[in-house]
Amino acid sequence: MLRISQYLRHLAGQAPAPRAARPGSTRPPVVIWNLLRRCNLTCKHCYATSADSVFRDELDTAEALRVIDDLHAAGVRVLILSGGEPMLRDDLFELSDHARRLGFFVALSTNGTLINEDTIERVAAAHYDYVGISIDGLEQTHDEFRQLEGSFRTSMKAIRLCRQRGIRVGLRTTLTRHNFEQLPQLLGLMWQYDVNKFYLSHLNYSGRGRRSRKHDAYQRMSRDAMWQIFDQAWRDIREGRDTDFVSGNNDADGVLLLQWARQVIPARAEQLEALLRAWGGNASGAGIANIDNTGEVHPDTYWWQHSVGNVRQRSFRDIWLDRPDPLLKQLRQHPRAVGGRCGSCQWRALCNGNTRTRAWADGDLWAEDPGCYLSDQEIGLGGERRITTAPAGV
Repeated sequence: MLRISQYLRHLAGQAPAPRAARPGSTRPPVVIWNLLRRCNLTCKHCYATSADSVFRDELDTAEALRVIDDLHAAGVRVLILSGGEPMLRDDLFELSDHARRLGFFVALSTNGTLINEDTIERVAAAHYDYVGISIDGLEQTHDEFRQLEGSFRTSMKAIRLCRQRGIRVGLRTTLTRHNFEQLPQLLGLMWQYDVNKFYLSHLNYSGRGRRSRKHDAYQRMSRDAMWQIFDQAWRDIREGRDTDFVSGNNDADGVLLLQWARQVIPARAEQLEALLRAWGGNASGAGIANIDNTGEVHPDTYWWQHSVGNVRQRSFRDIWLDRPDPLLKQLRQHPRAVGGRCGSCQWRALCNGNTRTRAWADGDLWAEDPGCYLSDQEIGLGGERRITTAPAGV
């Protein structure tokens, strides 16, 4: 995850530098926990391949409470509750309250359609540090991608209800070629609904997202979208607006941010490069962990094809810190031993080989990331990589 506004605000002299662990170090991670797989939507890009049905063998309340205690004992302090749709879980607020009592930073990741007048007071009482609500385009685009008519209006209403009660809310958008041109209007929703955080996610090829890769925003669109985000973040900082822009699932964004800085704020580019190298790029398997609905632990939320252990059978500390799976050890190498363009890239120590799940979807886990939008020249290979355009008929 690239904390764009935090870096730029530091360069502007308005905030301390973001904390960065030593790249590749073993440390308690941020845990994204898929509490259940059931969801009231069937989004085309869903990595969990959720459906509106009950899935078997999910952790019950007693087991989930023990997992929270276990995570705390392992040193984890940031917990993101996700799904499926977490609002469908009857014990969501009991689990949230327990985590809050232990001192966790607790965030809720939701599609927002179940936050309404009947549930908003309970959401507010949970005192979430952050509620992320997914909006994947303007009304028609969002409803089509979420495969439910009216879901856009329902989710935007949830945002308004949250803000009326002082809950910190962020818009979460997965970039595709269908919503790329709507990005300026999506950013405009921030001002309209008094939202100060915007998270842009690049499409990862996992779950239904793997089947929806044809919808991925192609290289030039990804670059243009990120440039818009950088410009908006810097404009807000200069104009004194308290906004927070973040991107995820494509660590080439850090290299592009450095290019942007060299053009827009060249006197601060060297400082930014040092900060980005300290960040170290992709942290799957090191700074990020995932627990799925049945207790399986994964390097991140897009790695459901590989489990590194189950919290029903082993403690999280044992799985993550004491006796890590061989894959975790490989992912924690810095820079990683990757091939193709990634292996020869001059920015490998900054990006760390990007996300590996797109390469896995292409058949080789350690090959180059097909989602990288940087040219051969930009990564130090000479020549010029052709920028991919959408194939005819897609």
